[in-house]
Amino acid sequence: MLTKEQLQAILRPIAEPVLERSLVDLQWIRDLMIKEDRVSITVVCLEKETETQAAIESEIRDRLASAGVHEVHIRFREAYEHEREEAGLSTSVSSGTEPDQQQSSQRSELKGHGAGLEQLSILDPESGVQFIAIASGKGGVGKSTVSVNLAVALARQGKRVGLIDADIYGFSVPDMMGVESAPVVEDGEIIPVERFGVKVMSMGFFIQDNNPVIWRGPMLGKMLRQFFNDVNWGELDYLLLDLPPGTGDVALDVHQMIPQSREIIVTTPHATAAFVAARAGAMALKTEHEVLGVVENMAYYECKGCGQKDYIFGRGGGARLAETLHSELLAQIPIGAPDNHISERDFSPSVYKAESSTGIIYNELAMSIISKCEN
Repeated sequence: MLTKEQLQAILRPIAEPVLERSLVDLQWIRDLMIKEDRVSITVVCLEKETETQAAIESEIRDRLASAGVHEVHIRFREAYEHEREEAGLSTSVSSGTEPDQQQSSQRSELKGHGAGLEQLSILDPESGVQFIAIASGKGGVGKSTVSVNLAVALARQGKRVGLIDADIYGFSVPDMMGVESAPVVEDGEIIPVERFGVKVMSMGFFIQDNNPVIWRGPMLGKMLRQFFNDVNWGELDYLLLDLPPGTGDVALDVHQMIPQSREIIVTTPHATAAFVAARAGAMALKTEHEVLGVVENMAYYECKGCGQKDYIFGRGGGARLAETLHSELLAQIPIGAPDNHISERDFSPSVYKAESSTGIIYNELAMSIISKCEN
């Protein structure tokens, strides 16, 4: 069986026609999956031009066939704006128009599709979408775990839910949810991956081999806007945003882009964690965003044998934080991990089953959020 490195070596001579550079060196051959004698890849291209794609596909299949691989699945998608910029191109290369003209043209085209029109107005307060940002003062308090499980719990309540992994430097949602596929582009729109009834978008889908993201603030804002404007979310009741910890550029961009967004602050019971989390809450209040409440994660450890609770990180931090923010303590989540087995069809490392004790807590949290947002 070929290794990933051998596969890349075989495909390295294949060049992107316009750039005349290796697709492998551009990192435009993505999502390499090798299972026995089968290979699956995604190829990033500058434009959806049938003849060009056909030529690239034919060369890929010929080269892999020479190496003994005859079962090949190839998926094409257009390069996103940040990928064009990283390759040294402007967004106008493929169309010959200025970026603003190109964007206007794309929007006009999308307005011919019902889903496209709805997607373009998702940030409009009249869209009916409830935006909930999940924030924390520092990393390591389980903010992403709360985001993922709250999203799934809302979906279990019959809500149409989207989840944006806005922690662009520390993206983890796809892995936590056990997502193995990647978004595709259809008719100029990005189609989010759906898992456990939740539509998911993450920077992790566009980074190869878990490479670090080395971007400054303006690029982060552009990526976030693309998640809002270029993704066909369809009809949503709730769109959750897993924010980076702290009060940096992304959090500020969210506050500016979505003035109607509400927030949930995640902390641990430890006094210092709660003290730092208060800054994230204060930022929400200063930007006139409603704080729905506080979730205290890692609140206690419950012995499976005797049911005794041990408060490893102390007690009261979440309640004190809620009091400081003039809000309420929404839930106390115990320390633990889902009892999931890798052989299960719906395996994920971090999503609790609905019937588990922690899953029930998240279900109650979801019902509380629905009550606050819809009544």
